[in-house]
Amino acid sequence: MVLDLGCGPGTDLPAYADATGDHGTVIGIDDDLQMVEQAHQHTSSLAQVQVHHGDIHNLPLADRSVDRAHTDRVLQHVADPSAVLAETRRVLRPGGRAVFAEPDWDTLIVDYPDLAVPRAYTRFVADEVVRNAGIGRQLARLATRAGFTVDKVIPITVTFHDVESADKVLGLQRVTARAVTANYLTEPEAGHWLHHLATEPFFASATVFIVTATADMAD
Repeated sequence: MVLDLGCGPGTDLPAYADATGDHGTVIGIDDDLQMVEQAHQHTSSLAQVQVHHGDIHNLPLADRSVDRAHTDRVLQHVADPSAVLAETRRVLRPGGRAVFAEPDWDTLIVDYPDLAVPRAYTRFVADEVVRNAGIGRQLARLATRAGFTVDKVIPITVTFHDVESADKVLGLQRVTARAVTANYLTEPEAGHWLHHLATEPFFASATVFIVTATADMAD
């Protein structure tokens, strides 16, 4: 059985279904009803896929019932990442494998001549925008505490060279406006910043950490 925690619209579920074969089971869980409905539609032809609306802090699964588990940029948003990791460990059989992928928002950099401005922007994102902004660097430690043996930590640097694509992910205009309201940036700084990003060659990056882990054999 493969478990996708925070499955969203079900983008990854067909690939898991292919990997498990006709006799396997894939379960996706998400707390957003709209996402669950999209996941249902996305996997309607796959008999081995189940999608449930639920809270990943309290999984509706028996102890030691799952072979593989996966999260992708989900723990950054949850109320208690440690509780989710503990629940994941609970439902995994001893020796079961998990893959967790999370960004560390302190690694966000944006090219701009006055370095104080992107530093303030990143500080606002890490302080105010993302609930668990430092989860990327914390993930290996938290997984170990939850009863996993961490096998690998793989840093992936995501780069952006197009401001429109970056805006869809980073919310540059929206977040900049919020940073002004929160006094991280001034109105003139924000205006010059957004104009520069829109008219000059653009570059930004952030690091996502992928942790692969094994549920400890001993409880």
